Amino acid sequence: MIIRSKAPLRLGLAGGGSDVSPYSDLYGGNVLNATINLAAYCTIEPLPRPVMRVCAEDAGIWEEIPLGTGPATSGALLIDGVYNRILRDFGPLPSPGFAITTYNDAPAGSGLGTSSTMVVCILKCFAEWMGIPLGNYELARMAYEIERKDLLLSGGKQDQYAAAFGGFNFMEFLPSDLVIVNPLRVKEWIVEELEASLLLYFTGRSREGAAIIEKQQEATRKGRGEAVEAMHRIKQSAVDMKLTLLQGDMHSFAHILGAAWEDKKKMADTITNPVIQEAFDVALKAGAISGKVSGAGGGGFLMLMVPPERKFAVREAMQALPGKVVPFQFTDKGAVAWKL
Repeated sequence: MIIRSKAPLRLGLAGGGSDVSPYSDLYGGNVLNATINLAAYCTIEPLPRPVMRVCAEDAGIWEEIPLGTGPATSGALLIDGVYNRILRDFGPLPSPGFAITTYNDAPAGSGLGTSSTMVVCILKCFAEWMGIPLGNYELARMAYEIERKDLLLSGGKQDQYAAAFGGFNFMEFLPSDLVIVNPLRVKEWIVEELEASLLLYFTGRSREGAAIIEKQQEATRKGRGEAVEAMHRIKQSAVDMKLTLLQGDMHSFAHILGAAWEDKKKMADTITNPVIQEAFDVALKAGAISGKVSGAGGGGFLMLMVPPERKFAVREAMQALPGKVVPFQFTDKGAVAWKL
């Protein structure tokens, strides 16, 4: 038997950061995001020996460790975290051991929610193998708890829910980790126009994500006026952008995207840097209207709003930079798993 799973990565369109505690606990958060056809993948193969054979392709981890009654410590942190939680909550596996292979279409630190999506993907694979009936909310909530509470990794809540549900979603983050996901029925022509108007550019892997999130958390805890007020505006931008998206108003969508980026830069001085700024300068000179970094900042992917008739020119201009333009399409599918 072979078990496989797949979970989509996401673009954070608006409101990112307002899903991070303690801001979401104090003020509530709103996020608008959408999943794309880049994904995380996981394969599990049962083994007759009590070992865990790990192949985390994109992380460069190939390891085999013995399995006993205690927690796994293979060095593949996310895999260990999911396995240990499964063992704790649902008991022994159907076989003495297993081989697990994972990889991602985008590198860690790219701003597309790669780590959280991978946790959802691995958890979905284990659930399929063991016949655990996890709904989308349960899948996302458990993935969030594994990453933020069990493994104590910094970050927010939106990525797990985006990966579990898929599609365009307006999410509300309330105190006590309460999350409400509102799937949006976006007309097909609007999705097509948004795809035609968005250009995705990879600047390079971000090494600042966790530090930026921690600075944001510190600013909220200390009540730093400018940073908190900027986050209030970022939160409101998700509400405003949802309305423009449903109406197909790309001009207003682009304006909100750009204004939110200006507010985002006020959260920490490492959110932007010369590499990011050069990419923006080149894109704007070639005809882009606005843009923002997807994720915490410091690197990763830039989303650029470009009039479709100028997209070729902007793409050609970006080719001269060290990064790369990455084609994509939106997808409405969340995490899936199947057996062979």
